[in-house]
Amino acid sequence: MSYITILKQADIFYELTNTQLELVASICSEKTYQTTEMVFEENTPGSQLYVIANGEVEIVVNPALVGKDEKNGSVPIATLRRGQSFGEVALVDEGLRSAGARSAQQDTRLLIIPRDKLMLLCDTYPQLGYRLMRNLAADLAMKIRHTDLQVREQLTWAPRT
Repeated sequence: MSYITILKQADIFYELTNTQLELVASICSEKTYQTTEMVFEENTPGSQLYVIANGEVEIVVNPALVGKDEKNGSVPIATLRRGQSFGEVALVDEGLRSAGARSAQQDTRLLIIPRDKLMLLCDTYPQLGYRLMRNLAADLAMKIRHTDLQVREQLTWAPRT
């Protein structure tokens, strides 16, 4: 499957032209991960966006990092599949990763897009940059809404102590 075909499946690249997708594809690399292999750890620097070409990725958080005594280590909070992207926050603020990511299937193949090269494309081709940033904002808004619902559910249904 070509990089362009994979990028077309990702919401973050919605409405990009074939030429724009070719430009993004030209800066991609790929890597294959095995089951439970970490893509990146929570609280580590991030400078890449990932698109799932094949397989599944779990987004995980470590409750111990916020003072919870969790003996099982990282806890999955979402499972992502082909065409979905993750690591978007690193495109925006270059801060530490807010969660970890690990392969949930054998031979999970990811496209890796470096922030610096993607930002250069956005600066060089403002129409591409506008569409990408609009889609990025929509994607992050959807994820924030989903997280908000999870928090509300937890507050509503969790046993009171």
